[in-house]
Amino acid sequence: MPQQLGLDLPGITALGRDDFLVAPSNALAVALLDAWPNWQGGKLLLSGPAGSGKTHLAHAWAARSGARIIQASAVAEDDIPALAEGPVAVEDVTDIAGDLARETALFHLHNLVLANGHSLMFTGDVVPAGWPLSLPDLKSRLQGATSAELAAPDDTLLSAVIAKLFADRQIMPPPNVIQYLVSRIDRSFDAARDTVARIDAESIARKKPVTRRLAADILDNTL
Repeated sequence: MPQQLGLDLPGITALGRDDFLVAPSNALAVALLDAWPNWQGGKLLLSGPAGSGKTHLAHAWAARSGARIIQASAVAEDDIPALAEGPVAVEDVTDIAGDLARETALFHLHNLVLANGHSLMFTGDVVPAGWPLSLPDLKSRLQGATSAELAAPDDTLLSAVIAKLFADRQIMPPPNVIQYLVSRIDRSFDAARDTVARIDAESIARKKPVTRRLAADILDNTL
C-alpha cells in the first residue's frame, strides 16, 4: 500500500491522495476529504500542527477538484473574482488573524466561491473554534462548518513518518533505530524531521551508517 506523510521533505515528496498514510490521528480528515463534493455547505476546515498533513491533503484535494491553493497571507493581493471561478484551498488562515484587510478579502472570497457553486478548504494550526479571527462576518460564516483535526501522531504514524524521512534521504536504517526514535523524540512531525536531518548529517560527517548507537549519541547530546 503506498504511504506518505504530508511533510516538507528533503527528497521527492509525493502529494497524491494514494500516497497519504491513514492512521487514527488523521482518519476523520481523510474520510471528509474523500467525501467531496458532498461537503455540507460546500466547505471543509482542517486543523493541525505544522507538518501534520494539511498541505498534503490540500494538494490531494486540489488534484481531484481542480482547486487553486493560496496562502491566506496573500489573499488580499489576489484577484478575488478570478480565484472564485473555481474551488479554492486557503492555507494557514490563522496567520491572518487580526489583519482586517486580509480577513475582509477572505470573507469576500468565501462568499463568492460558494455563490459560484464551488467548494472551499481552509486550514489552520489550531481547531477552528480557536481561530482568533476579528471580523465577525467571517467568524459567523465559519461557525458550524464541517471540520477535522489532524492530531499528533500515534506510534504507528510516527514510525512511518520517520521511515519515510529516512527513505527520502536514501537511508534504510535497522528497525531498532526507528523504534528507538519513536520512544525518545517529541511526538511531533517537526521533531521527527529535525531528528532525521541531524542523524543524516552526523552519519555523513562520521562516514558511518545510521545505527541505534549513532542515534543515541545524537539524542543524548541534543535532548
